[in-house]
Amino acid sequence: MSRRLSIRARVWLALTLPPLSWFAFEQGLSALLHLRCNATSFGIAWGFASILLCSLAARIAWPLHQRRGPLASAWLARLALAVAAIFALAILFQTLALSIVPPCVG
Repeated sequence: MSRRLSIRARVWLALTLPPLSWFAFEQGLSALLHLRCNATSFGIAWGFASILLCSLAARIAWPLHQRRGPLASAWLARLALAVAAIFALAILFQTLALSIVPPCVG
């Protein structure tokens, strides 16, 4: 028998996954570039993986944003979609900056 998460649990997962992936991306990238500043390609791959996690969160929230159930769940699902987009954009800008500006300056 398959056991699925409740609607509220899925919404909260979709809401918390993007900030956690952004935090892990920023802290991990900082630690990586402090150890090896020429690991740019790994940092860019890490950025795209973090963007995929934000996309996964949006995918989780998408079917729930028009739900006819409790109003709070639909509202939180819409908020999760916005949060996923904002954090994906932040990760994309940091990844783009990493690909343009070399981290081994100085």
